[in-house]
Amino acid sequence: MTQTFDLRLDTLAKRYRSGEITPRALIMQLRERAMALNPEFHLFIHILNEAELEPHLSALEQHQPEDLPLYGIPFAIKDNIDLAGVPTTAACPAFAYMAGQDATLVRQLIALGAIPLGKTNLDQFATGLNGTRSPYGACRNSVHPEYPSGGSSAGSSLAVALGVASFSLGTDTAGSGRVPASLNNLVGLKATKGLISTAGVVPACRTLDCVTFFTATAAEASTLLALTAIQDPDDDYSRHNPLWNSKQAFGVPQAGFRFGVPDKLEFLGCAESEALFYHAKAQLEALGGIPVALDFTPFLAAAKLLYEGPWVAERYHVAGHLIEQQPDAVLSVIRDVLQKAPTTDAVSAFDGLYRLQSYKRQCDALLDALDCVLTPTYPRPVTLAELRDEPVKRNSDLGYYTNFMNLLDYAAVAVPVGFMSNGLPSGVTLFGRAFTDQYLLSVADALQRVNPLRLPGGTTIGADAPTHAAVNDRVNVVVCGAHLDGLALNYQLRQRQGHLVEATLSAPAYRLYALADGKRPGMVRVSEGGRAIAVEVWSLPSSELGSFLAGIPAPLGLGKVELEEGQWLTGFICENNGLEGATDITEYGGWRAWLASRG
Repeated sequence: MTQTFDLRLDTLAKRYRSGEITPRALIMQLRERAMALNPEFHLFIHILNEAELEPHLSALEQHQPEDLPLYGIPFAIKDNIDLAGVPTTAACPAFAYMAGQDATLVRQLIALGAIPLGKTNLDQFATGLNGTRSPYGACRNSVHPEYPSGGSSAGSSLAVALGVASFSLGTDTAGSGRVPASLNNLVGLKATKGLISTAGVVPACRTLDCVTFFTATAAEASTLLALTAIQDPDDDYSRHNPLWNSKQAFGVPQAGFRFGVPDKLEFLGCAESEALFYHAKAQLEALGGIPVALDFTPFLAAAKLLYEGPWVAERYHVAGHLIEQQPDAVLSVIRDVLQKAPTTDAVSAFDGLYRLQSYKRQCDALLDALDCVLTPTYPRPVTLAELRDEPVKRNSDLGYYTNFMNLLDYAAVAVPVGFMSNGLPSGVTLFGRAFTDQYLLSVADALQRVNPLRLPGGTTIGADAPTHAAVNDRVNVVVCGAHLDGLALNYQLRQRQGHLVEATLSAPAYRLYALADGKRPGMVRVSEGGRAIAVEVWSLPSSELGSFLAGIPAPLGLGKVELEEGQWLTGFICENNGLEGATDITEYGGWRAWLASRG
């Protein structure tokens, strides 16, 4: 069923404000569309009826479109996430229960004006990456009938890709929010663990689970994350979102960002997947990115722990009792995946934790000097026929680049990069350190704009790009004196995990002085008679900047310094009243040259 549509957040907001359509009219149209699509795609387990929708619509009609940031925005909910008054099944009828209250995230979204349309299909107990492991029907791909939707958040991806919802909620433990996104031309945000509440979510692995957003664009995912990343007292694994990862962090990635690329890539023989990946790599380079070869060995070793290590016992924690009491109530493929869980003992659990910690130490060190990493989302797509013949092996293939992410506590976003010759969408994944979600979304947004593909429904991305610089968990600091590489105070940067980004020049708008103590320079911006001064740019973790600032003695401080390329960065400046007794050394062009002149 081909139909053009545009359900993006900004598009609907404009239509509501103009009076072109009302939420009630739109929701009823979408409900009819969902019912028409469901026999073929099996995307919903439960579509809300008119009586179930009425309280949401009536409550919304007490507001104006300007009152609520998600006014009238339709969304779908993976059926392992609670919606009050509707059964939660986790795609297992014998497990189903009536939800007494909304999951925290669902409650947040409804309060912001969003309207739930229904509960979507999934691989049973969120165990699978393909979307076919459900008694409610296998989910086929939104574009190509011979391929799966991807899972486990199968129906959630289809709801957005097929034009039933503006966004949808999935979950992601092993890749369930990223694989379906890439298979269906969507952005899939798997935020940092604990950033989005999992209270009211049926666990797969409670220590690893994340709720995810499926959207048409990275900009929409950024908006949704900013609205919902609030620490939840009802979620023991909820975490505070630092300010550097707020909505203000979403912007334009600055030229010179360093992105890792695995030194050895696996495409399982698919030349088209390989070509699309390298096309995405070239586009990041065109945006000013610098590729860095990355030893991927420890990442892949960590990935094996998810199903070969003790975490399979954590999955058994939810379904195990049902398997023991009513084995036929659980699909045989799920039972097979979990069969070794009862034999996992405490010793093997601790052994797995020790191995994971070793891998994390190695991986964190590799990521330390990078802004993000680019990988395929999966080596190659697999067909429905292949899944029928080899259900476990082919499912594992889809998780090759995804299974390590939550174990290592990284944030990730899948983003479309093109279409294969048969029309099947393809995507890549950007990942990075915890709490760099908005930065990753910024890179994904830039990738979508430099590569303006057809969005779901046939629309294209708009021209309303961000204008300010994107921010991550590190801040660049301009130094001009004793903190230069190899000089007396440089250790203060290195002990804070700082690393040198570049040696460069300031804009030709500064005078440089040797302060009266002869140990420190002061760089002062002037309206005329200025010169370019030799400086260095150092990258510091944002969490270390406060202690660094506190240790800077007067008359020096941190302000904004303009570089020769016109970029303004945080850097050392000097108060004018600190120049008493100082010597103008501007002619030397920098502190290091002045020191050398003194012998």
